[in-house]
Order: sequence, then C-alpha cells, then structure tokens
Amino acid sequence: MYRKEIITPDEREKLLENIGMNLPYGLKSNISGVCIKLNTDIDYWADEWRRNWFPMLHTIHSHGRLFVRNIGGEETVKYDPLSNTAFLLDTDYYGYVKSVALAIAGDVMEENHDIYSIHGACLDVDGHGVSIIAPSGTGKTTTAYGLMRLKNVRFIGDDWHFFRFFNSDVIAYGSENESYIRADVGDVWHEYEKLVKIARFDNKDRAVVDISRIVGRGNIRDSVPLKHVILLKRDTRDKEPVRKLDADEALDYLVKNSFCNPHFLVENERKLRLRKKAYGKLLKHTDVYLLNTVETPLQSHMRVRKILGLPKNSPLRPL
Repeated sequence: MYRKEIITPDEREKLLENIGMNLPYGLKSNISGVCIKLNTDIDYWADEWRRNWFPMLHTIHSHGRLFVRNIGGEETVKYDPLSNTAFLLDTDYYGYVKSVALAIAGDVMEENHDIYSIHGACLDVDGHGVSIIAPSGTGKTTTAYGLMRLKNVRFIGDDWHFFRFFNSDVIAYGSENESYIRADVGDVWHEYEKLVKIARFDNKDRAVVDISRIVGRGNIRDSVPLKHVILLKRDTRDKEPVRKLDADEALDYLVKNSFCNPHFLVENERKLRLRKKAYGKLLKHTDVYLLNTVETPLQSHMRVRKILGLPKNSPLRPL
C-alpha cells in the first residue's frame, strides 16, 4: 500500500514545478458526474484510463486532478484537499491509479454534494440494490461475480460505488465504464474463463475488461435503490457463518475496519464524523448481514442467495 501525505497549496505548486504540468497525456473523465483529469507521461496508464472511465467533454473544467509519474523513490500519494489535486508517484500498479482517482472524486462529492463513497461491489437484484463491503482478501469480488451469474442480477460496480439519500431512499451509483478484474475469477466461476482469456493482465494479475461482453450491455445499470448491505469477514475462529446485524453493530464493524476503504485521502476527526453519520443513516435504511467467508465460494454464495431470498435453483444467465 502506498504512503499518504496531505500537502499545502504551496507544496502542490512546488511539486508541479518539479514534475511538470505539460505532460503528454491530459485525459478528462466522468467519474459519476465529477470531472477528474489524469496527467501522466506513462503510455500504459493512459491506455487503461481511457477504457476504465466514461469520457468527459474537453471543454469541462476538472473538479480534481491526478498526476502520475515515476521519478524514482517511494510509492507515495501526496494530496492537496483545497484544490483536489493528487500526485501518485513511483507506482507500478494501475489499481492505485484508479483508486486514487475515485478517492478524489469521492472527496469532491463528500464535501460539496452529500454523496459518499463505498469501497465495495454493488448489484441490482430484481430492482433492489445489494452493497457488498469487505476488507481486502475476504471475498468481495468472488461474492459479487458469483451473483452476477444469476439471470435476475444486474451489474452496478465491482469495486467502488457512491450513495446519497432521497428522503428514506438510499440510491447507489456506479462509477466505471469497464471493470478491473483479477485473473483468478475464472478459476472460481468458470463462466468468466473466456473473459479472462482475452484480457491483457498486468504484473499484478489484474486487467481492465468490458464485463458487458459476458453479461450483456442491457445488464449494466447506472444506479439502484439500496435494500441490502452484506459485510464480509474471514475468521476461522467464528463458527457462525452468517448473522443479521443492527445498524449500530454494523457501523461499529465498519469504523473498526476504516470503512473497508484504505484509499480515503483525508482521514481526520471531522471526516470520521461525516462518514459515521452517512453510514449510520445508510445502515438504518437497509437490511444488514455479516457473512463469514471461511467456507467454499459456492457455500458462501448459497448463503448470500438465502439472505436475498433467492431460491437455490435460481436460473443462471447464459454466459
């Protein structure tokens, strides 16, 4: 994980002088309504960025900027919250490029629009949203892609989504044009093997892919009202595979795990209060479950089906 540092506007200006503002690539993208501009001299990051996001008109001024360069040093993110400008230095992982971009967009929306970030997968099941939130390595992607095999499940996002409130409704919004998948998704769910075969994986065994090539463009959704939140953990000492949580229990779990989001750029007491208030309201308006993913992926998948009221013989989508 990269090191994070909050910088002042003066420090931002010095960095811009050192790394240069007129880099070969200046790409503006639409991240859930926020214009984020990537500035880099790295061809591969530019190629992946173009595929990952929806395009933004070049005449729109950016709400946030991300400078990505390898200059020789420690993998670091430096962020100026005043201008929503981040510098990602010396990384070889596109996953960090996309996550920092999402974090910048999230900071803009959190501060100005009462829209909040969830580092997790989101699906539409028969018109009802399901948010899957989990610490790294507990099966978030496996759980989401297992559900995506079902005929009545639509895709919102597999890594990051946003939420806001309309009276008693919680609406979740997707953010990415194409998804960033792991190479082993086809090992767990064989339906995705052909997608894995055509993907160009990086040195972290991840690739930006068009999930609609498997599930169909008609099964991609922009937003959905949230009904369920499924939290994941992996604890062999806990013999209870799944249980329902009240809002206070769920919020306590999320706070202890930093909301399962290691990419928040600003973390202080004020931000904690904002996020606790937003997540607390979210959890009071949804049904929340904690799933312990120590069983096989298929066993955990069947438990999720039961949580969502889906029969064991729910039809699979022809993939």
